[in-house]
Amino acid sequence: MTTVARPPAPPEPVGLLLRVLPTGMYAGRASALVERAAIVNRRAWLLMFTGFFEPLFFLFGLGFGFGKLVGDVVGPTGQPMTYVAFVAPALLAASAMNGAVYDATFNFFFKFKYRKLYDAVLATPLGPLDVAIGEITWALIRGALYAAGFLAVMAGMGLLTSFWALLALPAALLIAFGFAAVAMACTTFMRSWQDFDYVQLALMPMFLFSTTFFPITVYPGALAFAVKCFPLYHAIELMRGLCTGFVDASMIGHLAYFAVMAVVGVVVSAKRLGKLLLS
Repeated sequence: MTTVARPPAPPEPVGLLLRVLPTGMYAGRASALVERAAIVNRRAWLLMFTGFFEPLFFLFGLGFGFGKLVGDVVGPTGQPMTYVAFVAPALLAASAMNGAVYDATFNFFFKFKYRKLYDAVLATPLGPLDVAIGEITWALIRGALYAAGFLAVMAGMGLLTSFWALLALPAALLIAFGFAAVAMACTTFMRSWQDFDYVQLALMPMFLFSTTFFPITVYPGALAFAVKCFPLYHAIELMRGLCTGFVDASMIGHLAYFAVMAVVGVVVSAKRLGKLLLS
C-alpha cells in the first residue's frame, strides 16, 4: 500500500493566522516589501529627509524668533517654560506624522495606481495583508527617522529635560504607525492626484490648531473638544509630557488612541487592497 507524505502543519501562531484569514490574504513575507523599499531608496536618501526640515525651520523661526516676543509660557506641569521648549515636542510629533503620511499617501499611490507594483507582487505568494503591513512598516521607518533626527536636534539644544524623553522615540514609532496605517487606508479610496488636496486639507488644520503653537486653554469649550479629537493633538500631548517629565494616566489614553488607529488602518488597508487587487 502506497502512503502519501502529508506536508507538515504550519507552526503556531502562523497556523492560527492562516485559519483565520481568507486564502491568499497573508503569506508572512511583508519584510520582502520593506527590503525592496530600502534598496530602492538607498540612492535617494537625501529625499527621505526632506520632511524633517519643515518642522526644523518652524523650530528655529517660531521657537527662537517669535519666542523672543512671547517669552515664557505655562507648560504641562503648570510651571513656566520657554516658548521654544513648549513648541519643540509638538514639532517632534509633527515630524513623525509627516514622514509616515507622505510615504503612505504619495509614494504608495504612485506604486499602486501608476507603477502597478502590487499587481506584480500578488503574482507571488504574497497577499494584500503582506502589502499593507510591508508598506505601512516602511512608512513607519521613515517617520521614525524624521523623529530621531529631530530628537537629536532637541538634545543638542538642551530641550530634553527629563529622563522620560528616552521614551519619546518609541512613542514616535507608535505615532508614525497610527498615521501611516490610516493614511494608507484613505489612499486606497483616492482616484487621482487631485484627491491629494484632501490630504493637505486634513494635515494643515491639524498642524496649526492641535496645540502646536499655543495651549488648549485658548480655545472655547466646543472648539477645544473638537481639537481634542485630532490625532495630532494626542501625539503632541504625549510628546510634550515625555519631553517635560509630566507623565500621568492620560498618557495611556493617548497611546490607546494610536493603537486603535494602527489596528483599524491595517485592517481597512488589507481589505481594500484585497478588493481592488484580487477582484
